[in-house]
Amino acid sequence: MRKNPRPLNPFQMIALTFLFGLVIGTVLLSMPFSAAPGKEVTFLQALFTATSALCITGLAVLDTASTFSVWGELVIMVLIQIGGLGILTFGTAFAVFAGRRMGVQERLNLATQLGGVNAGEVKHILVQIFRFVMVIELAGTLLLYIHFLPLEGPVGGLYYAAFHAVSAFNNAGFALYPDSLMRFVDDKYVNLVISALVILGSMGFLVMASLLLHLQKPRQHRLDLNAWISIWTSVFLLLLGFFTITALEWNNPATLGKLHWSDRIMAGFFHSVAPRSIGFNTVDYGLMHHGTLLITIMLMFVGANPGSTGGGIKTTTFFVLITSVWSMLRGRGEMVAFKRRIEQDIVMRAGVVAVMSLSIIVFALFLLTITEQENMAQGKLTLLQIIFETFSAFCTVGLSMNATGQFSDAGKIILAFLMYVGRIGPLTFAIALSTRSTKGVIHYPADRNIQIG
Repeated sequence: MRKNPRPLNPFQMIALTFLFGLVIGTVLLSMPFSAAPGKEVTFLQALFTATSALCITGLAVLDTASTFSVWGELVIMVLIQIGGLGILTFGTAFAVFAGRRMGVQERLNLATQLGGVNAGEVKHILVQIFRFVMVIELAGTLLLYIHFLPLEGPVGGLYYAAFHAVSAFNNAGFALYPDSLMRFVDDKYVNLVISALVILGSMGFLVMASLLLHLQKPRQHRLDLNAWISIWTSVFLLLLGFFTITALEWNNPATLGKLHWSDRIMAGFFHSVAPRSIGFNTVDYGLMHHGTLLITIMLMFVGANPGSTGGGIKTTTFFVLITSVWSMLRGRGEMVAFKRRIEQDIVMRAGVVAVMSLSIIVFALFLLTITEQENMAQGKLTLLQIIFETFSAFCTVGLSMNATGQFSDAGKIILAFLMYVGRIGPLTFAIALSTRSTKGVIHYPADRNIQIG
């Protein structure tokens, strides 16, 4: 008798739905109606752009405004929106609003994608997330429309405002200007609105929901440990990025040095927000000091909060790793944060995520040094540019040293793969590839004689 096929686990569902979305996006962007008059988009260019949009990264091998038609730009915007919410979340939200009931397996899949929430609360949380996203993006569109109206006209201004609001909140970094947002480097209004959208998107839906409940009912609803860690680590990273980047670039005549002092502060703040996963820039990263680029790479690697539209290993992972090191140095037997104990399996999971992420990045760098050897020999690419673009791709940030288009076809495929793995998460990708998951039933005796350090 033929056995029924084993159902896909939630991790496999996440990986496959994103893969299916990439196929659909690539096909749509390859169509003639997606290209601007007189332009042609190759299959590889469509694949890279669709991956960058759906994985909310922002790296581009083509200028969006001049290469794609309005229809192509709308396809990119829809991919950004779907990728930001998550394909399972986006699709199920429409089904829920249409009145369809959710099955048990569907709830489990969504609970995994939303960050391990209780499966029984998925429907309520899903509706909250969808409404929160729509309200913030609508508010961002209206605020940006005030600025884009005199620049692009009534219809064009609304379109530009909506596109950049969606791109900013979802931390995608796609812009309709060839210089990203560099023309607005001295425009504090645009900088603040975009930064606010990015920060709200990178905070995480569950964190924002917990924070709003706490502000409304501080006595009845206390912030959980995940929210505390996410908020305070985000604030710390923003301040760290702001002070270091502003100080390092203050007198650089190619970046902040040519600006008024108030614009230097604004640009410094904007580029402390940018590594969270924004992809926008108001100054040229190719002209920044090496120290600034190193700080930016470190901030990109940490990324945003879990359950958000941002990438990286996540702020909670970074916090757990740093706190575990500090606890061990102090000789503490258990790890405590905000007067609450953190279980050892969470510390182990954080270590696994960090090691897997670095391993994938290092292996990709090894491959890129081979595929881009000729480009480096000809001076088209430097090792620093390759490192920067690799971290940007895997962490789904989208910042670039103006080098993405210089990569070979093989290099672009590697970057696209990094964006895909970085978006779904290295643990999700690894578990999705495994055929089965079993827990050991045999417990072996422990040995504490292994020397570390």
